[in-house]
This record gives sequence, C-alpha cells and structure tokens, in this order.
Amino acid sequence: MAQPDTVWDHYPEPLAVASAPVPEYGSGSLADLLPTLAAGLGVPGMSAAISELTPADRNCVFLIDGLGWEQLRAHPEDAPFMTSLLATSRGGTGRPLTAGYPATTATSLASVGTGLPPGAHGLPGYTVRNPDTGELMNQLRWQPWAPPGPWQPYPTVFQLAHEAGVHAAQVSSPTFENTPLTKVALSGGRFLGRLPGEDRVDLAAEQLAAGDRSLVYTYFAEVDGAGHRYGVDSDAWRGQLMYADRLVQRLAEQLPPRSALYVTADHGMIDVPFDEEHRLDFDEDWELSAGVALLGGEGRARHVYAVPGAANDVLTCWREVLGEQFWIASRDEAIAAGWFGPRIDERVYGRIGDVVAAARDDVLIIASEREPNESAMVGNHGSMTPAEQLVPLLEVRS
Repeated sequence: MAQPDTVWDHYPEPLAVASAPVPEYGSGSLADLLPTLAAGLGVPGMSAAISELTPADRNCVFLIDGLGWEQLRAHPEDAPFMTSLLATSRGGTGRPLTAGYPATTATSLASVGTGLPPGAHGLPGYTVRNPDTGELMNQLRWQPWAPPGPWQPYPTVFQLAHEAGVHAAQVSSPTFENTPLTKVALSGGRFLGRLPGEDRVDLAAEQLAAGDRSLVYTYFAEVDGAGHRYGVDSDAWRGQLMYADRLVQRLAEQLPPRSALYVTADHGMIDVPFDEEHRLDFDEDWELSAGVALLGGEGRARHVYAVPGAANDVLTCWREVLGEQFWIASRDEAIAAGWFGPRIDERVYGRIGDVVAAARDDVLIIASEREPNESAMVGNHGSMTPAEQLVPLLEVRS
C-alpha cells in the first residue's frame, strides 16, 4: 500500500551546482580567441585553443557590446549582413563561443584582452570585494580606485604580440584610452581614439594594412546601452543593431589582403519584467539580507559576502529562498565546478563571494536602495543561460 505523502515530498529541490552550463574554457570561450589568433601570428607562448580557426596574417576583432548569439539570430531583418555570416561562426562550424562567467563587460573584456579566464585575470564580476580594503569595487568604472598592476598583473595578448613584432592596435572611443580597465585588459601596441563609428572602422582597416602581421581590436558599445535602457527588441535596440550591421559590412569591404575579420560580443542579454515575482529586492528582503555584509555582482550574477561566521547560514538561506530559480553555490563549490575557469589565483580567491548566485530563470536580485540605476534596467545579463553566454564569432576573410 502506498504511503501517504509527507510535506518533504513536495519540498522544492534546489538546482544542482553541477547542472549549470559551464563556459567552454580552453576550447571555445572568449578567453581563447586572441591566443588562437596570436598563435597563428607566431607569438611565443600562445596556443591555438579554438581549433576551428585558420591562421591569417592580419587579424581584426570587432567586439559589439551586448550582441548575443540568440539576439542576433532572432533579428535577421535588422542585421542582414551579420545574419549572412552566421554559418561562418567559429571557423565555419556555425557555432557560437561562450562568454565566460559572469557574462558581463568588465569580466569579458579582461578575458578577451588577457586570454585568461576570470579566475586567473581576477575580474570575476561587475562589483567584487577588494580583500585588501573590505570594500566593494566596481571593476567597470574602477571605483574605488585600486592599483591596476597588482589587481591584474598578467600581460595582455596585445602586449605580447607587440613585443613579438606584430603590429598591434586598439581603435575605440577616446574616453577609454586611459581607463584602468583598458590598462589591465586591452593595453599594448597603439591606442587610437575615434568617436564616429564609421571613422573607427575605417581606421581599423588602415591599421590592419599597417603591418605584414597585424592584430587589431575595435569596439562598439551602443547595442548594449540601448538594451539596458529600453530592452532587447525595442525600437532603440533595433536601431543600434542596424547601425552595427552597417559598420561590420563597411569594415568587411575594406579588408586588406590576407586578413580575417572576427565579429564577436562580450555577452548577450535578456529583458526581465518589472514585477515582484521577477525582481526580488534584496534591500527589502530580511531573509536574503540576514548575515550579509556586502552584496556584489549584479542582478543575475551575485557575489554574496557574509559577515564572519555566517557563510553557511547565508548559503542555506539563499538556497531555500532562491534555489529553484538560481544556481546557488558556495565559493568553493563554484570554483570546483569551474564557473570561473580551471584555476583560481590566490589573489582572486577572496574577490569571489562566500555565496555565488547565478540566475537560471528570468529573474533578478535587485537592490533598489544601494543600486538604483542598475535596478531600473530593462535588459540584463551576467549568468550562464544561452541568452547571456552565447556570443557569435562571425568571420570574413580577404
């Protein structure tokens, strides 16, 4: 005879840490792109981790902030040129790359420029605790300031390429030239600032032609900005996607001989509804805030720093409250699962939260009082879902 159900039969099971789709570090992540290109240029110490790519003498990476693989595929009419290149992605396999965790700009740009995963380069989130000061540090804006060199001590791929005689250049907005994030993630060779998008891609093509072996990077931010403010699929977002598509085509049509252009992104994005079911407010939730000293990261990828002695209690509470919608892991569990890459440098360990929360569903952990601007964003990113993680690697060769 069947036994009657007990309350424990219906207790929600939290998502298993091991069920999170870990990025393809070492074979198909953003951190593997520049080392693969540099290896093809003969830069010492670099290896071709993305096996599908064929070497070229002149390589240009055009990074479109916020243009995920899923968003591009969903808007063929707004990006006809890039849509025509979808089959070329990742060396003609038609597959995307993974951004890395968390899927956020500061982390991804550091992964691109250093060729290292977050656990090594040390920018493992939008905001993280500085173990030396105990304060939250915004790694995108570099506030409060910390010495860039000790924070990220590894040379960038551009620096190594320049030392090996490759013509290395970054063509981006002049506002980025002297920022700490640029210094730790993208420095090396020449920085050339241009504001209009057309001028930027024209100059990138010139820089490609400036050397027999070239490695050039250029960047477009406005797709991401429109997504945050108005949402993916808004008229404003579509307009920026159309403009980005024209820029890619303009650059592709100017490639000098023996060149390869790679179009990629730092993350994708999803829209999250504005209601209490989808936006859980840390600042108004006593359960989530109990025992928490600092709340880092961002809405879909949180670092939670506990008061001394409370880490296990915070982990238990967050799993009970959020475990059906978020992958909730202790610091050591997230590290062991490979969320931040195959290794964690000692200096990076304390930057990772005692508890790490990665959203699976269309939900956010906002903080309406301490993060009013971020809490008001329509489009969001950070976690390991395909909409956030998957990015294109479109290819044009001359």
